Amino acid sequence: MQAHELMTADVETVQHDDSVGEVLKKMSQRPFNGFPVVDDDGRLVGIVTQRDLVNIFEPSDRTFWIPVGLPPFLEPVDYAIEASFGDLDLEIDLARHAGDPISTVMTEDVVTVGPEEDIETVIEILARPEPNVNRVPVVQDGFVEGIITRQDVLTHLHQTGGLGGESEP
Repeated sequence: MQAHELMTADVETVQHDDSVGEVLKKMSQRPFNGFPVVDDDGRLVGIVTQRDLVNIFEPSDRTFWIPVGLPPFLEPVDYAIEASFGDLDLEIDLARHAGDPISTVMTEDVVTVGPEEDIETVIEILARPEPNVNRVPVVQDGFVEGIITRQDVLTHLHQTGGLGGESEP
C-alpha cells in the first residue's frame, strides 16, 4: 500500500502569516490538533500543533525561586516552587502573542513522504520516539497533497487486519 491510498486528501492548512490567535481559534473549532503551514504559493513551510502553541504559554523552566527573609541572624533561604500550567496568567500571554505570525511558533523541520511512499515507511515515522510525529504530510513538489495521521494507520490496520489489506483468518 502506498501513502496516497491511505492519506486524507482534503487537507486544511494555515498560512504562514496567519496570527497565533487565528490558528488557536481555528484549532478549537476542528477535531484535529495540527495544521500544515503553507506560504503564499501554497508550498509547505512548516507544521503547527497544539504542543507548539502550548509552548508559547508554558515557560521552559517552571520552577520559580523565591527568596524568603528569615530573622537577621540567618542567611536568606531560596525556596523553589513548581507553578502549574493553570497558575500561569494565560490571558496576558495570549494577548502578548495573539498577533504574532504562526511562523514564529511552527515547526519548520517537517517530516514528509511522497504519494508513492510505502505505508511501512509512514508507520516507521509515526512509531519513532523522536521526533514525536503524529501526522505526516504527503507532499509532491513542495505542495501538500494529503496527510496521514496515526489514527488513519490504526483505523486501516483494524479494518483490514494488517498492512496487506486482507483480514487474517
